[in-house]
Amino acid sequence: MFNALIVDKTGDGPATASVRQIDTDELPHAEVTVAVEYSTVNYKDGLCLSASGGGLVRKYPHVPGIDFAGTVEESSDSRYKPGDKVVLTGWRVGEAHWGGYAQKARVKADWLVPLPDGLTTRQAMAVGTAGFTAMLAVIALEEHGLTPGHGPVLVTGAAGGVGSVATAILGKLGHEVAAVTGRPETAAYLKDLGATTIVAREEINETVKRPLETEAWAGCVDAVGGAMLARVLGQMKYGGSVAAVGLAGGAALPATVIPFLLRGVNLLGIDSVMKPYAGRLKAWERIATDLPMEKLEAMVHPATLSDLPGLGADILAGKVKGRVVVDVAGS
Repeated sequence: MFNALIVDKTGDGPATASVRQIDTDELPHAEVTVAVEYSTVNYKDGLCLSASGGGLVRKYPHVPGIDFAGTVEESSDSRYKPGDKVVLTGWRVGEAHWGGYAQKARVKADWLVPLPDGLTTRQAMAVGTAGFTAMLAVIALEEHGLTPGHGPVLVTGAAGGVGSVATAILGKLGHEVAAVTGRPETAAYLKDLGATTIVAREEINETVKRPLETEAWAGCVDAVGGAMLARVLGQMKYGGSVAAVGLAGGAALPATVIPFLLRGVNLLGIDSVMKPYAGRLKAWERIATDLPMEKLEAMVHPATLSDLPGLGADILAGKVKGRVVVDVAGS
């Protein structure tokens, strides 16, 4: 028996979450069983923990947790042996498939990535899905020509999970980072991570008046979307790229084709859910070498399984800064 955070629902009533003991036989069928050591709290986890399930939970009972790191316990796949350290992000784990908020998880071998040398399981989850997504965005910008010295790189939603890690990575790589935040109290935090300048959200989120404005940004990691993304497109330098990773501001894009036609702006969609194996492995290897771990620790807030219902509500309300690392093994 082992501990798991189970979200359950009866009839038309609200979903509720509680920590209880379950047996390995209750886990989904798949090739690899992992002893989970750490997981995180992401926006999707907050939705899964909500009374409605956020439209993400396919059936109850359910174990949320969209990422985890731990040690292989059993495997019928030759790529993984008992004792191997692994990390998992994406593949709708924690949504359509039971996830990381349990001391054991059973998943498909194709969904896992070996934990790179130099990373502990705790550090991997301090990075988590948010940091993995941030690294995918940075790699995409580099593949489209961004190098230090090209000009400032904008990071929207900079105080959140993706934005915080993107700020830290870009700062370590030598970029001038302009961090956008709607919370002035996070300015010192963002400067410590590597931001060169702090930009008030209101400055970027104003109504778009013209399809092109003064060229300002050599690149952008956009974790917001919506009207803010539309405004940023018109401020990009010629040939600049925007790596878009989030829809917190909405899926609509009130922009025109003019930035793409007249300035050659690239809009790069970042999908961390179904990323093929080679791209996932490259991103985790870059995280092990290019993310300043000492700065990462400044983002981390520890939690246990029993803390998660309240933390889920907090993340939906925008009250969580940085990264929440859940000590699953110790819960």
